[in-house]
Amino acid sequence: MMARLHHTVPLLVPPPVLSRRERFGALSRSGVRGSDVGVGTPPPAAPCASTSPRRGEVNGSVPLLLSVLAVVVMTSGAQAATIAVEPGTPLQGVLDAAAPGDVVVLKTGRHRGPVRLAVPLTLRGEDGAVLDGDHDGSVVTVTAVDAAVESLIIVGSGSSLDTMDSGVFLARTAARARVAGNRIEGNLFGVYVHGAEGAAVERNAILGRRGGRTSEAGNGVSVWNAPGARIVGNDIRFGRDGVFVISSRNNIFADNRFQDVRFAVHYMYTNDSTVAGNVSAGNHVGFAVMYSSRLKITGNRSERDRDHGFLFNYANNATVAGNVVLGGPIAASTEIAVDDQHAALLDRARENSGMVRRAGPEKCVFIYNANANRFTGNRFEGCEIGIHFTAGSEKNEIVGNAFVRNRHQVKYVGTRSLDWSKDGRGNFWSDNPGFDLDGDGVADTAYRPNDIIDKVLWTAPAAKILVASPAVQMLRWAQAQFPALYPGGVVDSHPLMAAPTTTATTRTTTTSETSETSETKGRRARP
Repeated sequence: MMARLHHTVPLLVPPPVLSRRERFGALSRSGVRGSDVGVGTPPPAAPCASTSPRRGEVNGSVPLLLSVLAVVVMTSGAQAATIAVEPGTPLQGVLDAAAPGDVVVLKTGRHRGPVRLAVPLTLRGEDGAVLDGDHDGSVVTVTAVDAAVESLIIVGSGSSLDTMDSGVFLARTAARARVAGNRIEGNLFGVYVHGAEGAAVERNAILGRRGGRTSEAGNGVSVWNAPGARIVGNDIRFGRDGVFVISSRNNIFADNRFQDVRFAVHYMYTNDSTVAGNVSAGNHVGFAVMYSSRLKITGNRSERDRDHGFLFNYANNATVAGNVVLGGPIAASTEIAVDDQHAALLDRARENSGMVRRAGPEKCVFIYNANANRFTGNRFEGCEIGIHFTAGSEKNEIVGNAFVRNRHQVKYVGTRSLDWSKDGRGNFWSDNPGFDLDGDGVADTAYRPNDIIDKVLWTAPAAKILVASPAVQMLRWAQAQFPALYPGGVVDSHPLMAAPTTTATTRTTTTSETSETSETKGRRARP
């Protein structure tokens, strides 16, 4: 076992210009033994009777100038220091004087920033250590490789979008920098990864600014051209977007939680990356993926997001698997008896009268000119529209998903016929009244989510008043008897009789599926 020696030495502010050898020589002359102090132990009282000042002392009175405690841990072949800094100490001087590998620990209390890390060291805070940028630029700017900012409360950035004022700003030279375990609150941007290759932003609580215009707010985490960057395990609230990434590649965005932002994940021009295990709750849009290719989007969850759970715009060759979009509950203040024939009209009337509130999203998935993507094992539940598919999106594979309790399961704006099944297996549709007489788990007849009436309603919304009329019901019955009357559109030739298991769901689905079973039974019993 390699022996460790622990020494304690007072540093002055500003610190003396000593070589590494001279610093440790001063330790041996001080007479402090490894048995006298441990890491983090206060130093013994300095002698006051010296007749001549030693190097590093001023007028022989060290205690009058002592403001920083350095605990140096020595091992064979390596020398690193842990430097504890009291509130009120000029922090930038301490950081500039530290050696590579040192750990600078801010003691409990408020420390003044802004500061710059130009040396590969770790800046860490004790419980209750606050670093305040005094509303001047970024609170912490990191330019050194392999630097780390840990366990701090970081507040008080500036308010300039042009200079990207942030709680922590990782410059392009800050490769492999790490920002972990901090509470970053009330800054314009939380963490800005500006070209820092291989950077990691992990386990931070990031709270942006509240109020004001969204266009004037910053993002929780912004990533620009930072290949290999990892944004993992953060809790992000308020501000503009939770994570905004542009012009990057080979990134990982995993296990983050987003609330009260515009877009939870806003993804542009970023390829060959992973978005996995994130949760978006109560935002405008959950996951917006634009102009990006070859992404793996797996195991994410969108709960009660207002407009879209997932939005794909010019996104190509992505794997979208095991995700859940869950619409908000419909809470009625007064019970109204309904029958299946008039359920849609009465639901709309409830919403318009304020008796029913749907939290969202309006669309579980919106696919706009996105091509060659594979959607499998996802669950889209409780939205106004399950999936909106438009603008020439081609070669997408949509198989093995569950569409549950959406008011409109599919909105397809196009004239081509699309079969959403493959190798004898399609998707689960909660409103499918089909039977499975041979017991193979696949319905015996194809499922068509839309008909001619749907297309009329999309082009002329005012026609909704006629939905329950006898003429419209007769037309729908005729289409069901003569499939040739159906317009071009989506068909599932092999619809599933049970919903596939989805990895991102953490609750049972017995209640919703039971209600859908009752709905389906009612439709089957209809003459």
